[in-house]
Amino acid sequence: MYKRLSEIKIGKKVIIKSFENDDIFLKLMEMGCIPGETVVVDKIAPLKDPISINVAGYCLSLRLDEAQHIFVEEI
Repeated sequence: MYKRLSEIKIGKKVIIKSFENDDIFLKLMEMGCIPGETVVVDKIAPLKDPISINVAGYCLSLRLDEAQHIFVEEI
């Protein structure tokens, strides 16, 4: 079952499966977030926005509304 990246807890490893809309897909694809890529949630801000993920060997900060459009599967 797929979850949204915004629902994943710190330290969990997931695989990107799909994106909810094409606008976010193009932006994230340029940053290395492509379907099949492994992602680890590193940090979540105290108010839950933004979140920091490790993808393709680097850290990336995403706003919560961006993370809600990314569907992932826990490993």
